[in-house]
Amino acid sequence: MITLSDIPARGGSPFTLPMGLFILAMATAPLWLASIGLYQYLGIEIAIWILFAMGFNLLFGYTGLHSFGHGAYLGIGAYGFGLFQHHAAVSLWGGLLAAILAASLAGAIVALFLSHRRGIYYALLTIAFGQVFWFSAMKLHWLTGGEDGLLNIPRPDLVLGPWAIDLNDNANFYWFCAFITVIAIVFMWRLVNAPFGRVLQAIRQNETRARFIGYDVWRWKWLAFTLSAAFAGLAGGLFAMAQQSAYPDVMSLHQSGLIVMMVLVGGGLVSFWGPVLGVVLYFIARDVLGGLTEAWLLWYGLMFMVMVMVRPEGVAGLLEGFKRQPAADAAVSTITKAEKA
Repeated sequence: MITLSDIPARGGSPFTLPMGLFILAMATAPLWLASIGLYQYLGIEIAIWILFAMGFNLLFGYTGLHSFGHGAYLGIGAYGFGLFQHHAAVSLWGGLLAAILAASLAGAIVALFLSHRRGIYYALLTIAFGQVFWFSAMKLHWLTGGEDGLLNIPRPDLVLGPWAIDLNDNANFYWFCAFITVIAIVFMWRLVNAPFGRVLQAIRQNETRARFIGYDVWRWKWLAFTLSAAFAGLAGGLFAMAQQSAYPDVMSLHQSGLIVMMVLVGGGLVSFWGPVLGVVLYFIARDVLGGLTEAWLLWYGLMFMVMVMVRPEGVAGLLEGFKRQPAADAAVSTITKAEKA
């Protein structure tokens, strides 16, 4: 099976062909979504979940740490944004900063307890902490609104000098989400193609060997988890703006399981762009299959099972295999000719 370590790191400019295609797709989505039978708000959902999935893959795909309670940090970001708007000030950047800080702080504290664990023990602890956050959101009515959640969260205007852009217009809000997502992904691309990303991959391949060659593995795992939680918090802040509410279901095991499925189906274990493919595939399946049957999630689950059993490297791995096949065939042909000679 192909892994991320089989794909060489790329230095220099992040504006590669895949990055260009991604930016082009994000920039033009409002122009063609309606023409293929999809609605405009879908673009907002996809942009937010791509941000969440790409941040999650720093931990899952690159570091090899299985977090099955990561929806908690999306929810904490959403609550952080909403509480800031309700109790501090109606401020776009202040709210997003509060969302990032809240999720980062929660992730940093949880990572203190997780980073010395490995394998199944690490995964189970992430579930346990995720459930603690979910239960707290359900029971702290005075803070979170309980099962009803925080309602009527405003979407503050985007102020650029003398201009104020109304983000209550979904078209404007889409452009804002797309811009934030692109900036975050460029940053992540630089991060994983720097020595930082190679250290994370070394930990994924062999944590003991990485420790023996001098890396403070505990600290790197703590940093990876905290960074991943920070990106989840940013996505959560945008999610609170999109829904104009924050509620406990965002933090549930169901949501945490969805992000794992998206990343695995897309091929996050194989490619930087795998989570993007997984998110797009999920939302298209939800809307297309959902229009045909109420049991669309059953069919998506079956597709996930087949993918894991037949092509565990996901869609991105399948595409990478097709790309490598001509080179492999040429190498076999050359060897065969040499043997005959």
